[in-house]
Amino acid sequence: MNLYPAIDLHKGCCVRLHQGQFDQATVYGDDPVAMAVAFAAAGASHLHVVDLDGSRDGATPHAELIKRMVAASGLQVQVGGGIRSLATASAYVAAGVSRLVVGSLAVRSPDLVLAMAQRFGPERMVLALDVQPGSVPGDYSLKVQGWTEEARVTPWSVLEAFLAAGLRHVLCTDISRDGVLSGPNFGLYQQMLERYPTLQLLVSGGVSSLADLQAIRKLPVAGAIVGKALYTNQFTLAEALACFANA
Repeated sequence: MNLYPAIDLHKGCCVRLHQGQFDQATVYGDDPVAMAVAFAAAGASHLHVVDLDGSRDGATPHAELIKRMVAASGLQVQVGGGIRSLATASAYVAAGVSRLVVGSLAVRSPDLVLAMAQRFGPERMVLALDVQPGSVPGDYSLKVQGWTEEARVTPWSVLEAFLAAGLRHVLCTDISRDGVLSGPNFGLYQQMLERYPTLQLLVSGGVSSLADLQAIRKLPVAGAIVGKALYTNQFTLAEALACFANA
């Protein structure tokens, strides 16, 4: 089980958005390379990086910055946001990125995601499901394009196609929990694991305390992503890593 501190990039800075709203961005640093190095110095082995501008616009404005983050930190870095082509994916892999996180692409161009998996191997691919709870308990809609649009397909149909193709790494975020420190949606993750027990699931969104991390540790998941809780000093990275030690 691995802990992934998160760095979200917007206009070259480390930011956190409130529930994906670009007009509600809080800047936590203007040197993402130094932040990645600091995470490594604190004991992290993995890092989750999102190019927020790329996710929204379908481009890769932070590609060179991410390349420097990978080289300077020595961390196993997974990257999402703006990956829309084999050329972009190839550039990230060549830069040392360990895994490619795809969300909108998996909905709109699933054949391209399969082509990436064939070229780079299924272990390099992570499906990002950004979901919004519906009015009925257990019902979720799927958000794409940096959470700005609702997909016409369900999260479950995308996930099932992904698994049927032999892929298994999935990152799921309840965007109603993201950035508000309200605790993860454990019901969502338990539902996913019961339906799809072969998932290598990463928990994302809402982690607010060490107690949340201890509860995540009890689930059969691959790891968790932590963002705002670190930046607002709810706990230190060393304390978070200790929760997952030997998990």
